[in-house]
Amino acid sequence: MEINNILLVDDDDSIRFIGELALHEVGGWNVETAVSGPDAIDKARVLNVDLILLDVMMPGMDGFATLERLRSDELTCRIPVVFVTAKVQPGEIDTYIAAGALGAVAKPFDPMCLPDQIREIARNIVVTRNLA
Repeated sequence: MEINNILLVDDDDSIRFIGELALHEVGGWNVETAVSGPDAIDKARVLNVDLILLDVMMPGMDGFATLERLRSDELTCRIPVVFVTAKVQPGEIDTYIAAGALGAVAKPFDPMCLPDQIREIARNIVVTRNLA
């Protein structure tokens, strides 16, 4: 899976700032940000997004509801999503995958390691799809 453009969705200003910096400067990707589920849906519909990093716990529309809406929209249903969350126990990750996400990245994340984490999740999906 080739990644060029990422949409980072988080209601926390500092997470968006650090995440955008890490993904752009370390990962080399183009990064757009969104502050909420509705904002993410609007941007995902018009931007050329290869991957969405989506916070699970947001006020109003949480990550699960946002993912459900993304999956129900013809324009966004195929965009891969990775949850970004403080809850990353094995059972919780299984829940995220069952909901339609590729996986999860733990918050707080190490900005220097975040791009490699994203690449690893994307690589695992390509391998799994090729084996199927």
